[in-house]
Amino acid sequence: MSLDNPPPVVSSRLTAFVFAGGGSLGAIEVGMLRELLNWGVRPDCVIGASAGAINAAYFAGRPDAEGVTKLELLWCGIRRRDIMPLSMFGLFEMILRRRSNLVEAKALRVLLENNLPYKRVEQAVIPLHVVATNMLSGNEVVLSSGPVVEAVLASVAIPGVFPPIRIDGIDLVDGGVANNTPISVAIGLGATRIIVLPAGFACALQKPPANAIAQALHALTLVIARQLVRDLAFYSSRAEIVVVPPLCPLDVSPYDYTQCDRLIERAAVQTRTWLSDGGLERGAVPAELHEHEHA
Repeated sequence: MSLDNPPPVVSSRLTAFVFAGGGSLGAIEVGMLRELLNWGVRPDCVIGASAGAINAAYFAGRPDAEGVTKLELLWCGIRRRDIMPLSMFGLFEMILRRRSNLVEAKALRVLLENNLPYKRVEQAVIPLHVVATNMLSGNEVVLSSGPVVEAVLASVAIPGVFPPIRIDGIDLVDGGVANNTPISVAIGLGATRIIVLPAGFACALQKPPANAIAQALHALTLVIARQLVRDLAFYSSRAEIVVVPPLCPLDVSPYDYTQCDRLIERAAVQTRTWLSDGGLERGAVPAELHEHEHA
């Protein structure tokens, strides 16, 4: 598995789908993806970080309407215990054994092994690039080959929650730490048209999330949105970049996996309207990504 940035892909026109992270809000990207395909938009490659790596990896193996339908079913069947099976025993074990992470990734590994239809990144039907972070240096690492489950586990390994994944002697953690919406990776691959599928953030919560992990995930999604706005301004002159608008108002925590079906359908309806209104022809940053409040 190469830990180096992959060489640019030479093409007269290369369309890349970029899937952002966002915990359970990654379900929103599935609704967007469904409507983009229904509209006839097809990517030449996909890039994902954190929760977006799950969507990118699954879609790369089945890049068609049937694959998106199965991805929807996967998200609708996920519960938090399938991703983060927290328990008091696990907390005590971390404290008593001085373990560095709160939960093991066994449940998530099984979920990925049972659902990803291929074994290695390079076996995907369309090129897949998964973004992780070097735990020691903080540098971005692009995984374009090797075991796909290991690559996705590395990309979703929230520091302190999941253990780092060691690949080629390097400990890797959540891709969102270095580059949660990897537009720069798409440009490095030679993409001339980049379609960003952002998870957005819970802009309409009435009160802070109830526990520490939920609060951390919510804070991370806020940082992600701010960084995405800056990246869009920085890279807008280097490629055609279109951002599918995230949901707004949104009152679902990225730690809440009980609303995935509703998020998918809301995102599909909104994306369909956006496409009908000529959204693909507009390169403006969606207002939903800017700082705002709801009464």
